[in-house]
Amino acid sequence: MASVSSAYLVLTCAHAPLAHLPRPTRRPDIARITLAGITRGARASAPLFLSPGTCRLGGVRRHRGSAQICRDASLQGPPGGDSTAQEQEDKKSDAVAAAAARIASGGGGGGKLSDWTTSVLIFGIWAGLMYYIFQLAPNQTPYRDTYFLQKLLNLKGDDGFRMNEVLVALWYIMGLWPVLYSMLLLPTGRSSKSKIPVWPFLVLSCIGGAYALIPYFVLWKPPPPPIDEDEIEQWPLKFLESKLTAGVVFALGIGLIIYAGKAGGDDWKEFIRYFRESKFIHATCLDFTLLSTFSPFWVYNDMTARRWKNGSWLLPLALIPFVGPSMYLLLRPSLSSLLAASASPSDEIQK
Repeated sequence: MASVSSAYLVLTCAHAPLAHLPRPTRRPDIARITLAGITRGARASAPLFLSPGTCRLGGVRRHRGSAQICRDASLQGPPGGDSTAQEQEDKKSDAVAAAAARIASGGGGGGKLSDWTTSVLIFGIWAGLMYYIFQLAPNQTPYRDTYFLQKLLNLKGDDGFRMNEVLVALWYIMGLWPVLYSMLLLPTGRSSKSKIPVWPFLVLSCIGGAYALIPYFVLWKPPPPPIDEDEIEQWPLKFLESKLTAGVVFALGIGLIIYAGKAGGDDWKEFIRYFRESKFIHATCLDFTLLSTFSPFWVYNDMTARRWKNGSWLLPLALIPFVGPSMYLLLRPSLSSLLAASASPSDEIQK
């Protein structure tokens, strides 16, 4: 009799309907805000640095190689409700999240096609420039070019020849451009989607100028990888983020421009004649033009990565060769200050 009752009880429980378990309600406004944030800054506005104490809603906190998922219990709705409507709402939220992920990763093919077209265009410009320099640029005074190069490198003593002041100013300001580009490309010009490092191109730019940097522009794939506080305090970021370094670069650049501007009319006429005859001076002037042309873009990239909205007035000034970018480096907020500002709100939330 006991066995029959037990079997009947099991069959009855097997056919009994199960109660619906409460499911957390997803707020559509949160999904819309997330999607809008991703579409506005899928590349340049990605997190540039991670603080050890930072923990955002639905985000990831990294600390010394570890990751911790941060959840907010306030996003969970009350139990109960219509299961059918809840399932439809879940499907809509999942569709929004999937679309946001595709936009952030460049899905749909449009972003990838645009990147591919831009890279091919820049590479074509670089190839055309190299062909022009080696094949079409004027080369009427090769022996004089060698002599000028030796004089500028201080490999010849004082032989009584007076170097052109405009040429001297151009030569020394070309030595400041690699430092300026290093301050723009490290860390905000690095690529998280490419294994190609930026520092070899920056080292080669000390000799090749823009001709050595343009290949990296072709391979560059943003956003930059995040950095932590320890990396900011190490070489070379500590040197490149220093306001002293930015001030020295700006002061030297202004001084060289004034030195060239004070040169007489005869010096400028002589320099123009050198430009028409000398491959060395012709290529140097073209290099200066290329570095001045690309620098406003990298100023904008650095400003966007640092989320410095108040510095937008500097973008028109960045079009001024060397003066504008060097002024931006002097006035931009440092990464250490931005890291401290982002860490303080997270500490208040945790408290």
